[in-house]
Amino acid sequence: MSITMTTVILFAVFGVLLFLGVPISISIVASSIVTAMSTLSWDQITFITMQKMNSGVESFSLLAVPLFILAGNIMNNGCIAKRNFCGYVPFEVDITDYAVYGDQQNVIAVHIDASSHEGWWYDGGGIYRNTWLIKTDMVSVDMYGVYVAPKKISDSEWEVPIETTLRNDDYKNHRVYVKNDITDKDGNVIATVTQSVNVPLENKATIKQKITVNDPMLWDTETPNLYYCKTTVLRGNTEIDNVTTHFGFRTIRFDSEHGFFLNGKHVVIKGVCCHEDYGLQGKAVSDRIKRYRVKLLKEMGCNGYRTSHYCQSEQTMDAFDKEGFLVMDETRWFGSCDEYLDQLEVLVKRDRSRPSVIMWSLGNEEYHHVTPTGKRFHERMAALVKRLDTTRPVTSAISVDPINASISNSMDIFGINYNLKQYDGIHEKHPELPIFSSENCATGTTRGWYMDDCFKRGYINAYDHDTNEWFRGRENTWKFFMEREWIAGGYQWAGIEHRGEAIWPRLCSQSGALDLFLQKKDAFYQNQSLWSERHMIRILPHWNWRGREGDIINVWTYTNCEQAELFLNGKSLGKKDIEKYGHGSWGVEYTPGELVAKGYIGGKEVVSDRVVTSGKPYALKLTMQTEALFADRFDVAVLHCTCVDENGNTVPDATPYVSFNTTGNGFVIGTGSDIADHNIPACIDRKMRAGVIAALIGTRGEKKPITVYASAEGLLPAKLVIDVTDPDNEHIR
Repeated sequence: MSITMTTVILFAVFGVLLFLGVPISISIVASSIVTAMSTLSWDQITFITMQKMNSGVESFSLLAVPLFILAGNIMNNGCIAKRNFCGYVPFEVDITDYAVYGDQQNVIAVHIDASSHEGWWYDGGGIYRNTWLIKTDMVSVDMYGVYVAPKKISDSEWEVPIETTLRNDDYKNHRVYVKNDITDKDGNVIATVTQSVNVPLENKATIKQKITVNDPMLWDTETPNLYYCKTTVLRGNTEIDNVTTHFGFRTIRFDSEHGFFLNGKHVVIKGVCCHEDYGLQGKAVSDRIKRYRVKLLKEMGCNGYRTSHYCQSEQTMDAFDKEGFLVMDETRWFGSCDEYLDQLEVLVKRDRSRPSVIMWSLGNEEYHHVTPTGKRFHERMAALVKRLDTTRPVTSAISVDPINASISNSMDIFGINYNLKQYDGIHEKHPELPIFSSENCATGTTRGWYMDDCFKRGYINAYDHDTNEWFRGRENTWKFFMEREWIAGGYQWAGIEHRGEAIWPRLCSQSGALDLFLQKKDAFYQNQSLWSERHMIRILPHWNWRGREGDIINVWTYTNCEQAELFLNGKSLGKKDIEKYGHGSWGVEYTPGELVAKGYIGGKEVVSDRVVTSGKPYALKLTMQTEALFADRFDVAVLHCTCVDENGNTVPDATPYVSFNTTGNGFVIGTGSDIADHNIPACIDRKMRAGVIAALIGTRGEKKPITVYASAEGLLPAKLVIDVTDPDNEHIR
């Protein structure tokens, strides 16, 4: 029989079966059998079938077909409770109707498809944020159902509106009481209000209450005082649910000519943009690391954070509230479809009681920021935000020709990414709109690297520099902002490096002030000199330049002092006036020894820094970077392993291979040193770069010490004992 006739038979039978309603899978099999029997002998059919079965076992595509059919049936019969699109926005699933009761076992299965990324950065995959199984009464507080928004009435009096949303999952109406207690940080109740409410069957009910508080302690960046609203739901005298929401008393105001004001005081936003991954853990970042990241940024002089470019974890947001950060809270997707609006609504409801959040961002670097379509998107999204929260301005981070942005009419404040040449024009065109930098700098630098070698190893010179007109260095960018009082400050790209946006062989872009492993770069200290009120001075580079004796080395000092003086081996190389937001610079002929920099205020020495030419690598040294390790299976400790000479001086160009191990109650989660090292983070044998390696240690959950060892050929080993204690009240998994 001809190929044409065989084809006709195959598709004819397949078409008839489909017309009769036979399932596709059965139609394919049946039409194939009919065609084979019509055109081939039985021996031929048997031979070909066995041959294809043998090859099909090794074919993923063919093997997957029946498995997918089976899986679909299982999921259907097992009741799909929820589908969720976004990996960043929290959601809940009511499994009451799907559960089996009594002594029977419940199995909750979660299928995650990580093949579709939400960004050009590292998204990760799997469940990497806290997940809870919650049991409630049929009447309970809705997810993020408490909204506390203090309003200043006078210098001493504040009104505290409390909006509480209850849900009733029962098939009958319920009347309950809602009691809201305002407490201070010590747990003292300072005000109470109670109200009854009828919650309709299978519905929600929202009540609005008000409490007056006199002379509260204010929340600000230096003294982030928090208060707590404990919401209790009562049926009669029986408590059936309770939720605690923290908040703060503060006022915010953006001014188109004078910038940002917190509690009536002018404050410049000294912020950073950050993703939420960590080089030694990926996206599954421990709560300890989330808090540690924020503390490092605070030490750098930072007072602001942009959640670029998605809803970040509640533990991270809690840290901002506790440490006094000014947060630009950003949604992931720009658009007005139901899915995107639902994500935005959850974000706003979750964070609208937080004192740290000072603005809502509706998108980042969207092409549609300059189109009529984008104008409609932004208007719809802004209207939703205003319905949910009237206390904060709405913005977007615009990079595509911001001066011609179509969305300017629905922004309360104008966010600009880079584009320094357009700031003055935008201010002139929109004099009514406050302006801030939603993203700036992005110039890459490598920790401890002071040469131009980008194309060989992927390293970038650590001296501050302008990459191009788009990516200006930190110093020139900050000077530009400080020369214009009407710029409210901004958010630097980036505070901490993240996986992604890299050029081989680098793992990251290197634009952070902290590297991928949370090690401080020279940019960290430069930001201190620009942002911190505490007197500081920092010398760069190191002073290990063997083989370059007699060469001129460019020595800088980052400092916020009025003057700086540099000494080589006790001899002054001159005192220099430091331009505000600038740096000191000397060309120094390399001679081994000691460099000392002294900073002066009003002619008096207030701070100093020192670097020395180290001896040969002699020993390893382990130091704890985080606080006490808690006895649970979730807490972690960050260690630094440094290479030192006989006198205990760090050897800044040391590159030994170091092996880590532990005894007792701990284990090594990961190590990292070089942003061009492609060994997996879990590797316990790591080549050191620039004199230090970061190590992450986990605990097995017992209240027993952990001993960490580090060794390298030809060097004295290091040992560190870590105490493991009971969790304190601030420890949240």
